[in-house]
Amino acid sequence: MSTTDTVTIARAEYEAMRARLDDLDDILAGYAARTGHTLPHDFAMRVIEGEHPVRVWRDYRGWSAAQLADASGVSKAYLSEIETGKKPGSVDAYKGLAGALGVTVDALLP
Repeated sequence: MSTTDTVTIARAEYEAMRARLDDLDDILAGYAARTGHTLPHDFAMRVIEGEHPVRVWRDYRGWSAAQLADASGVSKAYLSEIETGKKPGSVDAYKGLAGALGVTVDALLP
């Protein structure tokens, strides 16, 4: 005999939860449309929650900061400043990072 766990919530709470999920779906679809790239949910949530996209994409690719710095031609110190928001990053830096990560520059912009 199997049992099924159930949870009962008020309709208003259920509707609010559904609305938040719909909003999240819209945000993720907008990100994918803007950048032409999609991230797995956990990584996309990190971007949505404010983590710098360069850091998230670097982690998604499984690269260390040193590996990305070497592959992109951006110094490790400058990469760190971009990822932490201390510097906005130049167009050339973003082009190098995007090329190394295999994404568009738009995918890396906060």
